Amino acid sequence: MILKIPVAFILMVFQMFVPPVNAKAAGNEPLISISGEAQGTTYHIKYFDRQNRNFKVQIDSILSDFDKCLSLYRKDSEIVAFNNSTGSHRFRSDYFYPVLQKSLEIYAATNGAFDPTIMPLTEALGFGAKRTDPELANVDSLLQYVGFDKINFNADSISKVNAGVRIDMNGIAQGYSVDIVSTFLRSRDINRFMVEIGGEVVCSGNKDENLPWVAGIENPLKRGQLFATAKLSNLAMTTAGNYNNHFTRNGRVFNHIINPKTGSMEETSLLSVTVFAKDAMTADGYDTAFFVMGLDATKEFLSTQNDLEAYLIYTDEKGKTASYVTKGMKDFIKEIPNP
Repeated sequence: MILKIPVAFILMVFQMFVPPVNAKAAGNEPLISISGEAQGTTYHIKYFDRQNRNFKVQIDSILSDFDKCLSLYRKDSEIVAFNNSTGSHRFRSDYFYPVLQKSLEIYAATNGAFDPTIMPLTEALGFGAKRTDPELANVDSLLQYVGFDKINFNADSISKVNAGVRIDMNGIAQGYSVDIVSTFLRSRDINRFMVEIGGEVVCSGNKDENLPWVAGIENPLKRGQLFATAKLSNLAMTTAGNYNNHFTRNGRVFNHIINPKTGSMEETSLLSVTVFAKDAMTADGYDTAFFVMGLDATKEFLSTQNDLEAYLIYTDEKGKTASYVTKGMKDFIKEIPNP
């Protein structure tokens, strides 16, 4: 339920920092540019290919199959079938099990801050597909359906301990889809590319012989403006923001950041969380968890990690916008002066 960086903004950054479609870089490789729609959003992919191949048809097919597995907005998807079931579900695709494995990994590492079984809470508190009144939510009664101990899974199937258990993979699935498309491109011997789906990005190699790809990080208080840029090579980046996904009912402001352990909507000084990892599924899951954990706990957690980097934008004690970047990304982040 964390707001991802807008697709239109990502496209603008692509146009600013990526060579035009007919460009050729080192090695005289044509640059292929494709785009389309998937998961209720859009995608933009650029890659260099000596054979000048266009893989749009194949990628659209991959993303369609992915939606059939993990989309909550498709009534015929696997995840909807599981949520509507009263017991177990045997996997129909290869996508369900890996995302469950990664979710469990992040759930354990963050002490439950990331938890896909949060769906009963998000719906009751008014952030599901159907708008409901959060003041009527009986949070205490719903917590019995939340927690990874409420589901069991292996490589073949998933089951729930109670019919009321439902899962929502929106906090990690989009990053996973970027990884899947990246894997497809590598299987076709393409190693220099930028894949973006709904704001989640994976960059492989450099866009030119000595120049990395560049992605933008939006100013969370000035939509459509850059706050910083990040140089990326063989790295995934996901950005989540806490600046527009809330609503007011009866004079009360309801925040979309829900703590799955308590069921309460959290207050946080964080405005934007950008996570860098080897794969987008990992980055995507952690950017969700970090909003629940908050600024200080996130900084402490990151100090113990070797494979995670982050760039955090937050409101300081004086009410001013400030930023924090982990050591491993300091040389790759450039902040944009704002007038």
